[in-house]
Amino acid sequence: MGEESDISDGVLWCRVVSGDGDAFGAVFDRHHGRVLSHALRVLGVPHQADDVTAVVFYEAWRCRIRVRIVNDSVLPWLLVTTNNTIRNHSRQQQRYRHFLSQLPSPEAAPDVAEDVVDAAQRMSESSVIRRAFAQLRPLDRDILTLCVIEGLSTKVAGTTLGIADGTVKSRLHRAKSRLGILFSEVSREHAPGNQVMHGWRTQ
Repeated sequence: MGEESDISDGVLWCRVVSGDGDAFGAVFDRHHGRVLSHALRVLGVPHQADDVTAVVFYEAWRCRIRVRIVNDSVLPWLLVTTNNTIRNHSRQQQRYRHFLSQLPSPEAAPDVAEDVVDAAQRMSESSVIRRAFAQLRPLDRDILTLCVIEGLSTKVAGTTLGIADGTVKSRLHRAKSRLGILFSEVSREHAPGNQVMHGWRTQ
């Protein structure tokens, strides 16, 4: 597929829509790393990020006729779909945890449980920012993903999300501010000793 490395996403996706598996493979090779990195950044768990990435590209193939190409690139659509997939994944995890909470308490075990609790209390900075990011509204998460994390323009973000460029700019400012507030709140709630943490820049 070396000869396809210089072909734009738009041209490749026309082939994908026609059922060309090689063209889809070229798109996968081109954007897999970016999608996986974003999923890992948000989830923080490698095997979960792998699962989400697999679902994203499965959805891209399954919905290939409806995929939106922006500025001749499929990446913005893939990143927004990654956020949607992570939301669904989180809901499934919550249902699973609720199910486990209904089970009888296990018998007394060695100190392994205490070790787990201690590890949870030593929450890292990256875990705090993931929690704060997850509490944002879906649209704000998508805008921050496209404009801040991936460095795409507000125009590209607006086209991808189907909203006006001006709306993206105003929401981007509010989303940054809101993320900063949430980060501070989560830090105070979960950080041992209320230590000050410095992470993703919000300004």
